[in-house]
Amino acid sequence: MSDVVIIDYGAGNTRSVRAALTHLGRSSEVSADPTLIASAPFVILPGVGSARTAMDHLDETGAAGALRSRFAAESPILGICLGMQLALQASQEDGGVKGLGLLEGLVVRLDAPRIPRLGWAQVEPWGEAFYFAHSFVAESPDTVATSEGLCAAVQRGSFLGVQFHPEKSHVAGLSFLESCLSLA
Repeated sequence: MSDVVIIDYGAGNTRSVRAALTHLGRSSEVSADPTLIASAPFVILPGVGSARTAMDHLDETGAAGALRSRFAAESPILGICLGMQLALQASQEDGGVKGLGLLEGLVVRLDAPRIPRLGWAQVEPWGEAFYFAHSFVAESPDTVATSEGLCAAVQRGSFLGVQFHPEKSHVAGLSFLESCLSLA
């Protein structure tokens, strides 16, 4: 069995996440198999793509139910970018999409001078800069870190979600991923 299952929802940044995990010496596989999702030591719900397409795929494959069960069992899950957003109750993307409902909150269109928000930005209170690429942002009482006044991370129970891309954030991102994996 692999150290990490990266959820396959038909899109996403699975290749770059796998490359980061390989760099850290961790084995991984990409799958939407509910049995693998339930039994893996650690699960990553990656980012990049359309909220509606991703949720449809998660529902059709049974991965959504497996993620909800995994969360209820307090087994670790890391959501990255869209993966974090999918964990909330709903998103305004694609005309409105119901999320996994693991955390409270809504994903809204980013209100910024430049959309998408691309590039490096400091995350507080962590004091590190990470790479961001997003057009939507979470509004959640489960926010634990911010970047330029926007939600950068949410956490509740065994779920930690980040708006940034640790797999594209060089040393800071690899360090972040390693610290997450050490909790499994």
